[in-house]
Amino acid sequence: QVQLVESGGGLVQSGGSLRLSCAASGSILVFNVMGWYRQAPGKQRELVAAITSRGSTNYAYADSVKGRFTISRDNAKNTVYLQMNSLKPEDTAAYYCNAQRIDRALSLENYWGQGTQVTVSS
Repeated sequence: QVQLVESGGGLVQSGGSLRLSCAASGSILVFNVMGWYRQAPGKQRELVAAITSRGSTNYAYADSVKGRFTISRDNAKNTVYLQMNSLKPEDTAAYYCNAQRIDRALSLENYWGQGTQVTVSS
């Protein structure tokens, strides 16, 4: 079974920075796309950033984090990162690592980490 383990969350003041890590139990090259989602209390889970996991690198960011957050990968370490700068109180949420793979039968496989809490104080 695929396991994704997030780390790096915590409490930070507005304007501060955090770096989240998502370590996979195996090679991230088996996935097509990996990304970060977040969910705040009373709100739906939303995509924050995504990155292709193999081949040429492509990125996607939510408009609310463009210019502040950067997603990256390290295939040798089987890890995806989310560098979060200029944090705002509205960034407060549980952040979840996600990995997707299209199998040989063209079925989507979707994996999630357990989440890591990010709290930004004003």
